[in-house]
Amino acid sequence: MTDDQRPGQPGTTHFGFKTVREDEKASLVRGVFDSVAAKYDLMNDLMSGGIHRLWKSAFLDWLRPQGNQTLLDVGGGTGDIAFGWKNRGGGPAMVCDINREMLAVGRDRSYDRNLIGNLGWICGDAETLPVADSSVDRYTIAFCLRNVTHWDRAIAEAYRVLKPGGRFMCLEFSKVQLPGLREAYDVYSFQVLPRIGQMVTGNREAYQYLAESIRRFPPQQEMAEMVRAAGFERVEVRNLSGGIAAIHSGWRL
Repeated sequence: MTDDQRPGQPGTTHFGFKTVREDEKASLVRGVFDSVAAKYDLMNDLMSGGIHRLWKSAFLDWLRPQGNQTLLDVGGGTGDIAFGWKNRGGGPAMVCDINREMLAVGRDRSYDRNLIGNLGWICGDAETLPVADSSVDRYTIAFCLRNVTHWDRAIAEAYRVLKPGGRFMCLEFSKVQLPGLREAYDVYSFQVLPRIGQMVTGNREAYQYLAESIRRFPPQQEMAEMVRAAGFERVEVRNLSGGIAAIHSGWRL
């Protein structure tokens, strides 16, 4: 990692490979996702060739939704995880996202799918959730945590809102484990992905940021240590597609 990829002085953090003030990052991230919200799901399909759907399906398989469980899905604005939860028999669900534009897309999609019962939409920050202590059975966060300013604070919030016996699960891009795949993935991320973003959304910079934010995120075992440090036990990691993405699971016991 080069020096320009690291946060600088105290009170600063990273926004992709740039260094910004901590109090700036949330609004910068909000701007990225507000600008691409209308085509976010289309871009996910184009970027991954639809593989993100298989990752989310594997995530939900491991989550094992139950009708007597409540879900809080953080950063899930357009609704994929919440919809999968409901379709698999899960109980009441709340989607919390900092981006109102993403939430608006998710609500519209819920009406299209007739998935409006026991499904709520909340605008809120992952670091300061507007959710009561020990109030949900399952906490999920998919492709969001890397965009949060303080990852440890978001994981601590997950611990706070989960009931004893509750489960934390995170699906996020991670460190590719296969050397040959790693080089090809770098070329795709930094040369191809921003061009697709420009063609489809007119916003090359947003997808340049997303590629950079993936490289800034901790590798699998470092992330697992953060989950343990928040108090979670029985922490497990599962790699997907050679480590392009990974699922982290932990329990509040």
